[in-house]
Amino acid sequence: MPNFWNVVNKVIEDADVLLLLLDARMIEQTRNKEIENKVKKANKPLIYVLTKCDLVDKEIVEKQKKTLKPCVFISAKNHHGTTMLRDRILIEATRAYPQFKKTNVGVLGYPNVGKSSLINAMKGKHSASTSSSSGHTKGLQKVRADNRIVFLDTPGVIPYKEKDTAKHTIIGSIDYAKCKDPDLIVLELMESFPGKIEAHYQEDQREDQEEIIEQIALKKNILKKGGEADIQRAARMIIKDWQKGEIQ
Repeated sequence: MPNFWNVVNKVIEDADVLLLLLDARMIEQTRNKEIENKVKKANKPLIYVLTKCDLVDKEIVEKQKKTLKPCVFISAKNHHGTTMLRDRILIEATRAYPQFKKTNVGVLGYPNVGKSSLINAMKGKHSASTSSSSGHTKGLQKVRADNRIVFLDTPGVIPYKEKDTAKHTIIGSIDYAKCKDPDLIVLELMESFPGKIEAHYQEDQREDQEEIIEQIALKKNILKKGGEADIQRAARMIIKDWQKGEIQ
């Protein structure tokens, strides 16, 4: 990770405007205060960009306008908010650099929060390489969106001393296939987002949440030898569906 931080630090130095991408489902969990502090210290304009806003209720996202300023909501999948983001970038660039003709925009955030997908949506075609797996972007990528905006895509980074494996799996920074104790992570998801998993798999809510995972395994025919529910494999499937945005 330190080599990734070198890239991020360089982008903060070289960029005129910075975007900090946050998952709209988990805004506070995906705020990287270390990055925010670095941008503030550099005295650069910072725009909060809430990605995957198609996965949450509008009322929930609207509340964030009061605490995160300036803030733009984006759905790269539906190309929602791209015009508003472009306008906000130009506004912030004009305020900071009245004579600017072209602005370099650094794109920052946790791994797999949607940086490359955002850039592709802003450009209107595939330019920045994307993947549903975390850690896909390995170094700096420059992508010209138009004659006024050039995006600097960076590898996602986790705050240096943050060791919360469950959180990193839930926000997609750790790939579902590589996480340890997936059943415990699903139980934490159920606690944090009551009813979401049950509704997606058409299961009733019940006090014994591990039993819910077991029922999902049986329904999906995810079994061990002898017909017993494979809780671990079922949990990985649930985490995969969550990371891919299938569970809303």
